[in-house]
Amino acid sequence: MNTRTALAAFALTALVAPLGAIAPAHASHGGGGGVRNSGSCSKGAHWKLKAKHDDGRIEVEGEIDSNRSGQVWHWAMRHNGSVSAKGKATTHGASGSFSVQRRMSNLAGTDHFVFRAERAATGEVCRGRVSL
Repeated sequence: MNTRTALAAFALTALVAPLGAIAPAHASHGGGGGVRNSGSCSKGAHWKLKAKHDDGRIEVEGEIDSNRSGQVWHWAMRHNGSVSAKGKATTHGASGSFSVQRRMSNLAGTDHFVFRAERAATGEVCRGRVSL
């Protein structure tokens, strides 16, 4: 092997060898990681929204905390702009909160989730977003 061929082989090996040590990137399907967001509602309550990969789907959980038990809220979850779930919930316990949890399809690309809740009695609105 001449010097030029040996240098070319060495350079190629130096560039390619580290790539073999890198594991392929993939999303965790076992429930680790995820994204979270939180904020204030229009009249003092607080919202939380989180999403994480779970066995090929996405688990999404929205929570409203108003510190008052017995309040009725209407809520909806949107996935990439379409309503995927909706319902009515009542705050309970000492924390005066409720949460809803749904497993959504894991669509191609980035999934965008919006959780919105409204308390009709006062007009208070909570709205949160996460992307995964």
